[in-house]
Amino acid sequence: MLEAVPVLLVVATLAFFLARFAPGGPFDEDRALPPAVKAQINAHYGLDKPLAEQYVRFLKNLSCGELGPSYKYHGWNVDELIADRIPTSLALGAGALVFALLVGIPLGAVASVKPNSWLDRIPTGIATLGICLPTFVVGPLLILIFSSYLGWFNASGWNSPSDFVLPAVTLGLAYAAPVARLMRGAMLEVRTQDYMKTAKAKGLSPARIYFVHGLRNALLPVVTYIGPTAAGLISGSFVVESMFNVPGLGQFFVKAAFNRDFTMIVGTVLFYAAVLVALNLIAEIVLVKLNPRLKYE
Repeated sequence: MLEAVPVLLVVATLAFFLARFAPGGPFDEDRALPPAVKAQINAHYGLDKPLAEQYVRFLKNLSCGELGPSYKYHGWNVDELIADRIPTSLALGAGALVFALLVGIPLGAVASVKPNSWLDRIPTGIATLGICLPTFVVGPLLILIFSSYLGWFNASGWNSPSDFVLPAVTLGLAYAAPVARLMRGAMLEVRTQDYMKTAKAKGLSPARIYFVHGLRNALLPVVTYIGPTAAGLISGSFVVESMFNVPGLGQFFVKAAFNRDFTMIVGTVLFYAAVLVALNLIAEIVLVKLNPRLKYE
């Protein structure tokens, strides 16, 4: 947690200067403004100050938990806009993560039961297909099948619980495949361990040996992968949110980049960095719970 403070400070600093160094400003694409009016707007937001002075002011606001006003959403602070969209992005990311785990872990476990057999090749082929197909291909295919042909779900929107399904599946499929491959490799390695042979010598059933004794240790690399993956699910939903018209934080980030909304760019980048740090911390704690030996290391 202490390491997170300088990490987030570096991320915020890089985002601040990279946004400022990009060509254009937040008011360049508005209608042609008289120079005097544009000067007043820049003075109101402090954009007429030297860059070093703007950075110091940004750090002062950040220390108070404020990200400053948005340059495109007049009358709103960035932290208020982000707080309004966080629940949607978190819900979409959490749903996609649950789907990825519910699909990836059983697929990997089944594939490792009989290596190089049809029981292995079919799940491995599905996982490879999931890795190769990006979300901007999977999403339209799901819309075509389940919305246009079958009519089970709406093609876009965020108005009912059923609208949650297609975006979560589209986003989760991209991560279910790596989870399945990790799980398969871990289970194949666990099968050769001495404690598995001891459990078999005690006369335990194959299902208990495989799915109780082996599964817990095979989950360790999957849990290690989940930390950055969960953050990627939340922060990597730009395409999916735009495709399904989900009112999440991803759309704000994309629009902020196009509009040169400096404060919104920094705010969203900082939020995603904080989510990554928090989820990695949770993954570390879960790893210790699954493997008590890490407690002494």
